[in-house]
Amino acid sequence: MIFIGARFLLSPEIAEAGFGIHFNEHGDYSFHYIKGIRDVFSGIIICVLLLSKQIKALGLTLLVGVIIPFGDLLIALSKQYNVAAQATPHISAIIVCSVCGVMLLLNKTSNQKI
Repeated sequence: MIFIGARFLLSPEIAEAGFGIHFNEHGDYSFHYIKGIRDVFSGIIICVLLLSKQIKALGLTLLVGVIIPFGDLLIALSKQYNVAAQATPHISAIIVCSVCGVMLLLNKTSNQKI
């Protein structure tokens, strides 16, 4: 997430193509910066929870956070110029976050301090 966010902040046009949208910004990268900051924040939260061994909180964050790639997927798919391949990163994120979130919550040590 930090990488994706940093890419939107540092290389907005490249990140835009990878996201699956075309945005006629005319030099205004406000959307890109908003998305970049959101993604950097999400990545930092995941890292902080992981490093502080807050396993249950991390699992819940991942499960609730699935709303982000799901919303992004709907946005990308709503564009007529997209193909199924542009949905792959969003679908992958939904699957990874869902599976990891459930696994972390089902982990027997998630209720104990590690």
